[in-house]
Amino acid sequence: MSFFSTIPGALILLVVGFVFLIKGADFFVEGASAVAKKLHVPALVIGMTIVAMGTSLPELSVSVTASLANSNQLAIGNVIGSNIFNLMVVLGSCALFSALEVADDTIKKDFPFSVACAVVLMIMGLIGSSVGHLDGAILLVVFVVFLGSMLMTAKNHRALEAELAEEDVEKEIVDIPTWLCIIYIVGGAVAIKFGGDWVVASCTTLALKFGMSETLVGLTIVALGTSLPELVTSIVAAKKNELDMAIGNVVGSNVFNILLILGTAGAISPMTYLTVNAIDTLILVAFSAVVWLMCLKKKNLNRANGIIMLLLYVAYLAYIIVRDGGVA
Repeated sequence: MSFFSTIPGALILLVVGFVFLIKGADFFVEGASAVAKKLHVPALVIGMTIVAMGTSLPELSVSVTASLANSNQLAIGNVIGSNIFNLMVVLGSCALFSALEVADDTIKKDFPFSVACAVVLMIMGLIGSSVGHLDGAILLVVFVVFLGSMLMTAKNHRALEAELAEEDVEKEIVDIPTWLCIIYIVGGAVAIKFGGDWVVASCTTLALKFGMSETLVGLTIVALGTSLPELVTSIVAAKKNELDMAIGNVVGSNVFNILLILGTAGAISPMTYLTVNAIDTLILVAFSAVVWLMCLKKKNLNRANGIIMLLLYVAYLAYIIVRDGGVA
């Protein structure tokens, strides 16, 4: 028996895996953004594609790796858990520091679309008790259409905002040498690959050792780990009062997670979709509706809303632990 198949070894491997995932994603995005800038790709496009999808790389790596390793419940649990965590904990924590303004487009379009994506996932899963190759392909096609629509909307209807966004993104993109960009991209991709492998392996070991199900591990440990970049970044931004678009960003990330990540994982290897997954997806839809109603009322999320969101997440956490039977 190797050291990493023991509980201390698995915990060490889990932490190292998360570090590789998070830093790998950072380097990959920075390198890819710098290359895109050198190739004169519009900064707005960089921000809405490379940078946006870069924040979902940890979830993508873990879910695809888990799918290939037949740890299907870890793959699905990771995405659903990350979406619930992003919505309730990331936004809830940020609302404690500063009221989060909600854009009209987020209320009218983004929130309903994110809920629709979760409902479609649930319907797909329940019909065949799995998210298979065809389901994955459909989700990816919808993702491409969504991405294209988002870019067209930004170009056609937000000329002023787009110009300002380009200036902001240009300032954030560091002009680094081409050879270093390549190292960042390759090194980041390698770190993401191995980080994903180690997180899945360590979580599988811990699940077996503690008698936890893959679903519970995916909904808690893995969801928290892969959402750390969003959590840390959002809290820091909230302290600086720079989170006007935080809600839209989180909702967009949740859409990316379902369409891109589960679409890719399903297209590669069919994933079993159990009743418990449907329940968690339904909870995600319910939480989204609650936050949406909060936003509709005052066009923002305040401290009281944040406290309610965090308490709801704690209640959900208690529910899934009890549902899973706790730990052995």
